Amino acid sequence: MPKWNTISISGYHIREAGSTAVQELAFTLANGKAYLQAAMEKGLDINVFAKRLSFFFNAHNHLFEEVAKFRAARRMWANITSALGPRILMRRNCGFIP
Repeated sequence: MPKWNTISISGYHIREAGSTAVQELAFTLANGKAYLQAAMEKGLDINVFAKRLSFFFNAHNHLFEEVAKFRAARRMWANITSALGPRILMRRNCGFIP
């Protein structure tokens, strides 16, 4: 199978519905955690599944707030997934190690 994203976790619609940047980030990462938990309950290899996840956030005109949101999202996702395995952090669209 080609290397494609298993799922794109979207926060865009949450922000467009009227949430703040903080709420968008909180709900999107909560959705991501739910996807990880469901995959683990089904017995999927989390090191294969989680590194193919992608996130889709909204970006408004408040530059510094949006930069801070994206940086916080990367760090928070790293903290969420670091306990599951170090290979998860090697995502192709966010490749970083905190």
